[in-house]
Amino acid sequence: MKTTMIKKKKLALLVPALVALTACNQDSTSVQKTETATPNKVEDQSQVTSTHNIDIWPTLDIAVKKDEKIEASVESLLAKMTLEQKVAQMIQPEIRDITVEDMRKYGFGSYLNGGGSFPSNNKQSTPQDWIQLAEDMYQASIDDSLDGSSIPTMWGTDAVHGHNNVIGATLFPHNIGLGAANNPDLIEKIAEITAKEVMVTGIDWVFAPTVAVVRDDRWGRTYEGYSEDPEIVRSYSAAIVKGLQGHADGDFLSDQRVISTVKHFVGDGGTVGGDDQGDNISSEQELFDIHAQGYVGGLTAGSQSVMASFNSWHGKKIHGDEYLLTQVLKEKMGFDGFVVGDWNGHGQIKGCTNDNCPQAVNAGLDIYMVPTNAWKPLYENTIEQVKAGDIKMSRIDDAVRRILRVKVRAGLFEKPSPAKRPFSGKTELIGAKEHRDVARQAVRESLVLLKNQDNILPLSPSLNVLVAGDGADNIGKQSGGWTVTWQGTGNNNNDFPGGTSIYDGIAKQVESAGGSATLSVDGSFDKKPDVAVVVFGEDPYAEGHGDRDNLEYQRGDKRDLALLKKLKAQGIPVVSLFISGRAMWVNPEMNASDAFVAVWLPGSEGDGVAEVIFADKDNQVQHDFVGKLSFSWPKSANQAVVNRGDADYDPLLPYGFGLKYGETSTLSSELDESVVVSDADLTREMLFDGKMHKPWLMWLFSDNDQMQPNANTHELGALSYRTVDMNVQEDARQIVLKGGAKAGLRIVSKSNFREDLRSALEAKSALTFMVSVLDEPKGRIMVGTRCQKAESPTDNCGAEIDITDKLKPIVHHGWAKVDIDLKCFADKGTSFGDLVVPFEIYSTESATLQLAAISYEPNKAEKAAISCQ
Repeated sequence: MKTTMIKKKKLALLVPALVALTACNQDSTSVQKTETATPNKVEDQSQVTSTHNIDIWPTLDIAVKKDEKIEASVESLLAKMTLEQKVAQMIQPEIRDITVEDMRKYGFGSYLNGGGSFPSNNKQSTPQDWIQLAEDMYQASIDDSLDGSSIPTMWGTDAVHGHNNVIGATLFPHNIGLGAANNPDLIEKIAEITAKEVMVTGIDWVFAPTVAVVRDDRWGRTYEGYSEDPEIVRSYSAAIVKGLQGHADGDFLSDQRVISTVKHFVGDGGTVGGDDQGDNISSEQELFDIHAQGYVGGLTAGSQSVMASFNSWHGKKIHGDEYLLTQVLKEKMGFDGFVVGDWNGHGQIKGCTNDNCPQAVNAGLDIYMVPTNAWKPLYENTIEQVKAGDIKMSRIDDAVRRILRVKVRAGLFEKPSPAKRPFSGKTELIGAKEHRDVARQAVRESLVLLKNQDNILPLSPSLNVLVAGDGADNIGKQSGGWTVTWQGTGNNNNDFPGGTSIYDGIAKQVESAGGSATLSVDGSFDKKPDVAVVVFGEDPYAEGHGDRDNLEYQRGDKRDLALLKKLKAQGIPVVSLFISGRAMWVNPEMNASDAFVAVWLPGSEGDGVAEVIFADKDNQVQHDFVGKLSFSWPKSANQAVVNRGDADYDPLLPYGFGLKYGETSTLSSELDESVVVSDADLTREMLFDGKMHKPWLMWLFSDNDQMQPNANTHELGALSYRTVDMNVQEDARQIVLKGGAKAGLRIVSKSNFREDLRSALEAKSALTFMVSVLDEPKGRIMVGTRCQKAESPTDNCGAEIDITDKLKPIVHHGWAKVDIDLKCFADKGTSFGDLVVPFEIYSTESATLQLAAISYEPNKAEKAAISCQ
């Protein structure tokens, strides 16, 4: 076995030049939208080539056909509506940002709850609380006393692996595990159950299925994809749409079904570098062949809505791409439902902000998803833009016609109000036994056996079993992101009533057969066990925060590997159960394991794992492994792009791999454990050089006030800001600190997402910047870095260093370079794998500073002026 050898890390992997960025969050807590938010920032976008080939795209034979009676009803409604009522149908605010009275006044066509958003902002909201809000909003929407409208509103929610926002709901394995099961009939059953549990709470619209075909496993949403190959995605998309909405020739959108959303159109799984909300540069043929197959399946089955994607295609944001949204999706493919945006995604279009974006409607967006208080100015601006001719009335009518068509098809004008629908309030359906039984079946079928040395599995249940690892008795960890909270963090087992941890299932299996199961997270024991089952893996994350720059597991902190080795050194056989949202480079962990099982993110029914890895009382197999890899397993930490069909395809374990009991284990226990990157791969991580580099944004702050500069000069509390010149025009920034408040400038990751910059630390980088000190500081000048650990998202971490003594000798001496060994920040508490602020500078006293050329430079730590010695 080789010793782990980290020579250098490839900084270029984190933010390739072509990439945009990801979805946004609403605040620094664990609350977020169905997909994400972003500050008001206009992205630089190149123009997509004007040469398109519309013939690549098919005309679909969609199962749900237009109906003359429905169309007549829609036209009758439309003819009676004012412009204001029409635009209100196109506005979708979030429950934390509107009141029932707002709904009564404006008559929004729909609203949503983001991930980690609950009625009255109460995580422990009961189903009755959800129903009451749904009922109140519905009644307000049809109250025509103010606006003359009586069109029922719709509530949309991200029920992406069960009704995952609601305490006690059945949580199914995330999509990556379901892809390994490759069972469309099971998927339809899961979707039908999800629809029922959603309808118990009075909600009528689900933002699923996600049909991203993931091509780079560094992407933080990899677990939302079923496969790297479109074959499974296409069939699953159709199955989920049928499970949620019903069959077109059966109970389509009956009172037992909900509206579905195929998302995110299109190409979100194929961005450069796996960067969330980044740029997909596939050819148009590849865009269809690989990334659009889920739409062929889901739209053909009759899905009534499509969510636009955050990503760009060749530099142009999809939210503003008229060719893809209108010419391809609506006109050529024949989709006659509506297109809804993602969390303020329209604000990322060139020239747009969250509250002003006619470009999105003109491109074909029908509903703005507009959380935060931007909804009101967006509503008002859109009305004025129609009056001014910036948006044609015909485009507004088309959008509202599509929204009304779906509402009429869904029977929202005839169905009872949310509190009176058939499933409403039937709380016995939330987490019902028959639902959990299906979820447990999904867990069993999703498990993939990667290694089984000497056929150690299945284990006899009569053994003395040590159950170790921080994932053993942790339902939140095994459920992953989009679980109660947006990032899946901040939960404990009490938040999953009725659920079972993996340890719970093992204890049940073993103790019923006369064996013993001892839970010991750190692997300590009094009596030597017969076998150790170690449950470990990735902590929960969702979009943005989940992006990585390579696939090495626990890079820089191999605590789980140490646990495995400790047990092996004591002569104890080790069975590893690996929790993850993607295939990862775990060669060292595999070498230290006699058996290795990819359990993915199994959800609330952890006992399904034990039903496969343990034999029955008579030592006969209960359930064999049936899961097969729907994602190729990487051979090296940097093999993030390894997909079936690639010309240089050479994974550690191929697509479709998965052992059954009795089959010969093919993995060696001497896998290469080295991580080697050449010096040529080292790249400077530029933060600011006159412009900000993605995914970083500049913010000014003065105590609790902050703003993103968008002009040459700004005044903010105790801070004055202006652009200045160092080498070329406006390549530097000046801040005048007036004292009396903590004020300064910071660079922040977009949407406060955690960024993985461990590679900079491994490359012995220094934080470097140019500074000119115009007035002697009257107090301490501090430089800091900030992080946000996944396990405690509201508990910020970080470090700061006093650079005052380094600045005093250069007062009035022009530009000088300051460099600080990054290890100084790490030693003081900054986690560079969870970085949110790579640079900030501030003081509470007066000072005048000019700043330029801020970066992380590799191989500069040893010569840095400020070292950790």
